[in-house]
Amino acid sequence: MEKEGRAHHAHVLVVPMPGQGHINPMLQFSKRLHYKGLRVTMAITKSLVKSMHGQTGPIRLETFSDGFDDGFKIENNFVEYFESLKKVGPQTLTELIKKQESLGDPISCVVYDSFLPWVLDVAKQLNLIGAVFFTQSCAVSIIYYYVQMGLLTVPVAGPVTSIPGLPPLAIPDVPSFVYLNNESYQAFLTFVLSQFPNIDKADWLLFNSFDKLELEVVNCMAKLLPVKTIGPAMPSIYLDKRVESEEGYGLNLFNPNADTCTNWLNMKETGSVVYVSFGSLAKLGDEQMKELALCLKESNNHFLWVVRQSEENKLPSNFVEETLEKGLVVSWCPQLEVLSHKAVGCFVTHCGWNSTLESLSLGVPMVGLPQWTDQPTNAKYIEDVWGMGLRAKVDEKGIAVKEEIEACISEVMEGEKGKEIKKNGIKWKELAKEAVDEGGSSDKNIQEFVALLCQAP
Repeated sequence: MEKEGRAHHAHVLVVPMPGQGHINPMLQFSKRLHYKGLRVTMAITKSLVKSMHGQTGPIRLETFSDGFDDGFKIENNFVEYFESLKKVGPQTLTELIKKQESLGDPISCVVYDSFLPWVLDVAKQLNLIGAVFFTQSCAVSIIYYYVQMGLLTVPVAGPVTSIPGLPPLAIPDVPSFVYLNNESYQAFLTFVLSQFPNIDKADWLLFNSFDKLELEVVNCMAKLLPVKTIGPAMPSIYLDKRVESEEGYGLNLFNPNADTCTNWLNMKETGSVVYVSFGSLAKLGDEQMKELALCLKESNNHFLWVVRQSEENKLPSNFVEETLEKGLVVSWCPQLEVLSHKAVGCFVTHCGWNSTLESLSLGVPMVGLPQWTDQPTNAKYIEDVWGMGLRAKVDEKGIAVKEEIEACISEVMEGEKGKEIKKNGIKWKELAKEAVDEGGSSDKNIQEFVALLCQAP
């Protein structure tokens, strides 16, 4: 398909946080900008490039240093990694931007991940337009914003009812860092709150969401901050089909078992498969893993379960061999291809924002097993606001037992609530497409952003 409009002088540098769930939506947003006629470069860390597979399509890739050019696993020492990135990143990113200017291809604007607030300081020191990109929902963002502004005390001691635009939230509905006051979460709370101290310097606040999905909270936030929704930031082929794109996001930090999954799904009846995945970071405890495995083993449904290599040791012994007739266990898969396959009837998910948005946009009912961070809030919205699934209840140890998970799956796949959820799925699928299609709310916001950049000197 032809690129929209003509090529403009504006050159955008996009800087995602080094993680699969952050790179994916920011790469798709980059492709939207390219489709609108802008030149776009994505800057990722040298340590990350070595573990990536795939292509960025029309988006040029450049690298900068995080201080660990030979590689570093963030999960091994979260605090050490981001301290190094904050220390080394500003200098090496500045060098990258100045290099582009010396090549006669200067950067006009920097779009940065909200979890890398120091990038905005770099942009402003170089007199560039700075736009922050949020890879979490508007609802979760305003909760963190209220904590940062001192309007919500941590840990919350009771139901949260005072945040405009949000439904009343019980303690289990708020992000884990906001209600659990343990020592290990303090660093994470500091990290998520770091998105906001310099937010008033940002020229734009871009959210991977769409207006009709979070209408009340978007309207309330817009009174405080220059909020613009630009999502769902997914490959266009699954939405409006206006932007030439590969089947998936383009870049993977894991090797997807694409052919294996597709061939297996092709042999299954429509709506008969339970797809189970907990994203690239969430970790199930041993007991939760056991309960889920028993549920799937004893269920009457076929299942496709993504179990990352780092989690395989938690599976019951001989589980894979004993469930060969009904299940397929893989270490990674092309999630959008799976969710859009007619054989999939239900998605058992950790309720990470990307997975939630993808499932909503493809109309797939969900069973939520949220683990931490923003996932409890997303699960609340999935069940009570969007009517797109059920949240499995947990016992006093925080475990969703096999009977509870199975009851939720059965209700979603075959029950009366499941019928209503499927109707809602059709609605949200249409609204997601409408948002990014020509003249939709997200498309208008992206067009307004592009117009601003093209007017900039």
